[in-house]
Amino acid sequence: MQQGKIVKVAGPLVEATGMKTARMYDMVRVGPERLVGEIISLKAGVASIQVYEETEGLKVGDPVEETGQPLLAELGPGLLKNIFDGIQRPLSQIEKHGDFILRGLQIPALDRTLKWEFQPLVKAGQKCQAGDIVGQVQETPIISHRIMLPPDQSGEILEIKPGSFTVEEPVGWLRTDSGNKPITLMQKWPVRRRRPFLQKKPPEEPLVTGQRVIDTFFPILKGGTACIPGPFGSGKTVVLHAIAEWANSQVVVYIGCGERGNEMADVLIEFPRLKDPGSGRPLLERTVLIANTSNMPVAAREASVYTGVTIAEYFRDMGYSVALMADSTSRWAEALREISGRMEEMPGEEGYPAYLGTAVASFYERAGRVNCQGKPEREGSLSIIGAVSPPGGDLTDPVVQMTLRVVKVFWGLDDRLAYQRHFPAINWLNSYSLYDESVVPFLSREIAPDFARERKEALSLLQREAELLEIVRLVGMETLSASDRLILETARSLREDFLHQSAFDERDAYTTLKKQFLMLHAIMTFHRLASQALEKGVEMDKIRTLPVRQKISLGRYVPEERLAELVKLEEEIVSAFQGLLRQAATVK
Repeated sequence: MQQGKIVKVAGPLVEATGMKTARMYDMVRVGPERLVGEIISLKAGVASIQVYEETEGLKVGDPVEETGQPLLAELGPGLLKNIFDGIQRPLSQIEKHGDFILRGLQIPALDRTLKWEFQPLVKAGQKCQAGDIVGQVQETPIISHRIMLPPDQSGEILEIKPGSFTVEEPVGWLRTDSGNKPITLMQKWPVRRRRPFLQKKPPEEPLVTGQRVIDTFFPILKGGTACIPGPFGSGKTVVLHAIAEWANSQVVVYIGCGERGNEMADVLIEFPRLKDPGSGRPLLERTVLIANTSNMPVAAREASVYTGVTIAEYFRDMGYSVALMADSTSRWAEALREISGRMEEMPGEEGYPAYLGTAVASFYERAGRVNCQGKPEREGSLSIIGAVSPPGGDLTDPVVQMTLRVVKVFWGLDDRLAYQRHFPAINWLNSYSLYDESVVPFLSREIAPDFARERKEALSLLQREAELLEIVRLVGMETLSASDRLILETARSLREDFLHQSAFDERDAYTTLKKQFLMLHAIMTFHRLASQALEKGVEMDKIRTLPVRQKISLGRYVPEERLAELVKLEEEIVSAFQGLLRQAATVK
């Protein structure tokens, strides 16, 4: 391979001459220890290289070796239950060499010695196209790993056999126009290039998270995008953990991008303990973890989101529903800013590179619901949820604004709600979902025809509450009419009995869509009947003290297997108001 020489070292950025045959985004080996780097600029044979490891000790004249390949992700059995760094080095294997990542240490992402039981699904002589599923490996008890032909290969199966194989051993042979090629359990793909698909389709089915404020008021669909910005301590990571645990996706890819080491340590400790709601198995058996914490190389942090989304696209191509969490994209953008500054590029707003918006968009646009390549015909989806950590919770921060331009859902976290111990601390007044109309057909068909109406009325009451509270602060509660006081009472019930959720109570930590509707319907039914009772002269104090209100408040603790109690609750509410109206008529 062609070799160049270092002429300049500036932090993680290295310049080298003699790189005339190199290409943009090619991987190189830098210095005597052969550190991993990537070419990010080329000009007249001078390459600017971002090095993914500590560059201390590099000096002018040290060799730079070209590899002729871009940064590739290894895709195959062994991804699940594993934790990788930003450039897909397996931290579980690196740990065997000491407590710290040694410079220049080269360990393949997928274990080359581990054997997997392969079961073919095609036969010799069969014509196969790119993306066809040719076999499967039971990677974990939860997930069957479907072995696909790479997106750039097609031809006739010459030979394929069952048995135990490593990821590099041929399980069969494929006759192609360019010759016979081995079929292996592993394929490689450039992380900065989107994996191909047949057709992108609009999302339709909700990604059910079990969090009522999300699923009912601000839903995200499978194949959709969302961002969750908020100040320090408002619960971004907690919400992402809850979604990773409870969302009805089949595979989870969690990227710890620039977060503190103790937060990723918490993920590593908690995820093996968490149980997958569908199977009861450890959640880690359907999870891939990418860790590039704030004390790890900045350049690798920039690559970590691309490594994670490429792995997620790979599982999507198998026909799975995949949820990707990036925590947090602000740290990723800071890595872009540092690299851009060292390259002396013209800065944009607040020092971020001028191409920040393009970089953010190129990441989120890889989400979607698609018809996958190959046979059998299958549909996969990739949902991307990114946490954003603007300084002081400032939503005018460039990273927040660039993200809001491309995502469809905004969950705005509020530190005041967090300090009041209201979790999830998603502010219902400034959050939104552009999928709220797209999800209506599904909710009307699968849950209840009037789900959308109840949601709209409830949000209207919460917005009206904010206006009334401002009036109360100025002139006092006494100036409000009885109907306005009822709005405050109903809004309080919505906040405390519906929006607030306890992660420590197994009955309340997760709520199905059916239960969410029944809870919301009970609150709104009470409000409508109370409004009618006020018009007929019933006093507000008698409405407020109805015993059935206690049952509405305790609805969140009704187990899923006893939802008939919530169905019956509506009858009890109607009966309670009928009794109240009879009592009022007798008094008159």
